[in-house]
Amino acid sequence: MPRVKIFAGKAAASYWQAKLIIRLINDVARVINADPAVRGLIKIAFVPNYNVSLAEVIVPAADLSEQISTAGMEASGTANMKFAHNGALTIGTLDGANVEIRDHVGPDNIVIFGMTAEEVAQRRAGGYNPRAVIEARHELKDVLDMMGSGVFSPGEPDRYKGLIDILYASDWFMVAADFAAYAKAQRQVDALWSEPSRWNEKAIRNTASMAWFSADRTIREYAREIWTVPSM
Repeated sequence: MPRVKIFAGKAAASYWQAKLIIRLINDVARVINADPAVRGLIKIAFVPNYNVSLAEVIVPAADLSEQISTAGMEASGTANMKFAHNGALTIGTLDGANVEIRDHVGPDNIVIFGMTAEEVAQRRAGGYNPRAVIEARHELKDVLDMMGSGVFSPGEPDRYKGLIDILYASDWFMVAADFAAYAKAQRQVDALWSEPSRWNEKAIRNTASMAWFSADRTIREYAREIWTVPSM
């Protein structure tokens, strides 16, 4: 299925790895968007200086909301709620507010993949070996080899070698460990998108079931349980 992948993000001046990942996204976009072989099939856009004004355009236009942080390693946010409120189906891990969204929209109206927080802890305690996982998944290894050899940065072939080394050596966020489940979930998304009536039904049920996440309900609960102030 044709895809447009939209990325946005910011990084503090001292956050070397995050800045390098942002640069990588732009380098990959430059290669893919100029390749006639995939024109009309995949496009990548990185939106700089993401803010509310841009969100007002991007969020309602999105069909799929990717909330893919490793389970147990990301605080609950509100971006996933905004997308779901505006009709996008969520593909994500059981992390942060994704758990609550699944509980309210129902497991049939969200695409969940990957390890639970407990499984992440168990795998790490059991001696996780990312190198073995990567080398067993040829499609993942091929992409990492391309990144590490300068396919996306021909003027500086070693630009992303450090990122690749981190994945092979430790992969703290277990990107490789969840990759197979992520790829399988994306195939589910493709199959669902090919049936517009099913997709639309799930999108409508998803949006209708998001009322619990409204600002009105949230503020009333904060006032009652946290701030202990009376409501008008």
